[in-house]
Amino acid sequence: MAVLARGGNAFDAAVAAGFVLQVVEPHLCGPGGEVPAVFVTASDPVPRVLCGQGVAPAAATVERIRDGYGLPIVPGTGLLAATVPGAWDGWLTLLRDHGTSTLDQALAPALGYAAGGFPLVPRIPPTIGAVAEHFRTHWPSSARTWLRGDAVPTRTHRLPALAATWQRLLAAGSGGREARIDAARDAWYRGFVAEEIAAFCATPVRDESGHDHPGLLTADDLAGWSATYEDALTVDVGDGWSVAKPGAWSQGPVLAQLLQLMRGGEVRFTDGVATAGTVHHAVEAAKLAFADREAWYGDSAPVPLDALVSPSYAAARRALIGADASLELRPGAPDGRAPRLAGRAATPGARRGDGVSAPGLGEPTVSRSGAVRGDTVHIDVVDAAGNMVSATPSGGWLQSSPTIPALGFCLGTRAQMFWLEHDLPSSLAPGRRPRTTLSPSLGLRDGEPRIAFGTPGGDQQDQWQLCFWLAHTAGGLDLQAAIDAPAWHSTAFPSSFAPRGWDPGGVVVESRLGAATLDELRRRGHFVVDAGPWALGRMCAVGRGEGPLLRAAADTRSGVGAAAAF
Repeated sequence: MAVLARGGNAFDAAVAAGFVLQVVEPHLCGPGGEVPAVFVTASDPVPRVLCGQGVAPAAATVERIRDGYGLPIVPGTGLLAATVPGAWDGWLTLLRDHGTSTLDQALAPALGYAAGGFPLVPRIPPTIGAVAEHFRTHWPSSARTWLRGDAVPTRTHRLPALAATWQRLLAAGSGGREARIDAARDAWYRGFVAEEIAAFCATPVRDESGHDHPGLLTADDLAGWSATYEDALTVDVGDGWSVAKPGAWSQGPVLAQLLQLMRGGEVRFTDGVATAGTVHHAVEAAKLAFADREAWYGDSAPVPLDALVSPSYAAARRALIGADASLELRPGAPDGRAPRLAGRAATPGARRGDGVSAPGLGEPTVSRSGAVRGDTVHIDVVDAAGNMVSATPSGGWLQSSPTIPALGFCLGTRAQMFWLEHDLPSSLAPGRRPRTTLSPSLGLRDGEPRIAFGTPGGDQQDQWQLCFWLAHTAGGLDLQAAIDAPAWHSTAFPSSFAPRGWDPGGVVVESRLGAATLDELRRRGHFVVDAGPWALGRMCAVGRGEGPLLRAAADTRSGVGAAAAF
């Protein structure tokens, strides 16, 4: 809000907020992570996507990890799962091309918090506490960063090494605004940051396999990568609405598939609460869409994306939805092509737990070894000129990889989303993007951008977005009421995070759906977990209407979400 108040635009504000979140919510995102965004500008209402998702190293092959190290999956912690850090280039590319701030201005709030100290949000101390002994025993650089005086911080904390890294990046170049931004990008990917990352990755560290392994990233991997722009996947989903998402290197198209599958099915709300039939149809649709995600999505060509999000394909798939819960993983055959699932995905493996204490429900559950099933943050900004951006930064969690001492941050672990089998859309391969769960969104009405929205939550992101979308567009609720409406999600498909388990028939619900609805879902064969009245979703959204009015709304479930208007 301070950025907007001083005259910055939506892109300036999003970038500044993105850097601040790397400091003040380090258990959810960090400088070594990634950022995808979908946006429109005041001069162009056609949605575009920024891809700040880094790629697998040149040395990252199925044979290297599966056969060389004897690992069935990519570990969810440590260095083997590191991809090229994409957040720095992603944010700076967005700032250079669409913002007005200098890099010094964009970094100033985050730099101030890192150098001077920041208050700890409630989940940070228990997260650090859970991995404290692992830090002391296996990741001493993380212990030095997060256990000052060998104690878990409780109120405030400082990150002086990170602040020093940012100061060096700010001093990397001279000249005008864009020249200095590009110089800082170069210093990261072809300068001292890349050199420190490569040197650190050469030393084996403990990961969740219980063994020590080196990383595979090299300076050449960083030097050969940069953030990119691409056209958004924009899909007409009925009643004048369309949704804009990242492509099939993300799980973004799942929301488009879900909305197509919901057309023609029961979508009813009573006093702002979805009916049992609506929840059942949405859960069964999710099973079909996520089965397609497993069979077809990935950073490989060609993905039959046009067919997957088409009304005709949805109609054929919708016919599979019956009155009772399906316990199967049923990918479809777009364009008549036969689907193929990874061996570990074809049958249920390690169960995800009860769906409440299991990771991925907003704040991450962290094991003592640092294993985390992932979480993130989300930012939406709209300004009076008409710029609108939805971004979902993630990765580089303090608990998932050891701190690089010379830089003050750790690497991400997004490569755990690759399969260690050949010939799958999401098979591990050098230079390939992992099929990420990160899924920012824009909604357009009659071709005009109206809302930007999204949520943390790993595999649940597009399911919670579906709950919000239906409550807003079909239930007639405003943005805040739609976010507050009772939510649900399915766990009946393979998790994107190690160990990749799933629960056939599993559905997690908020009790505010009503006892009668929960009973009806059980009667239909769903394995229902009541998560409590306010447990699911971390949505936030911004929007604009016909006139100058701007809107903002945020979820209160996490205790740290906020909405503001200027």
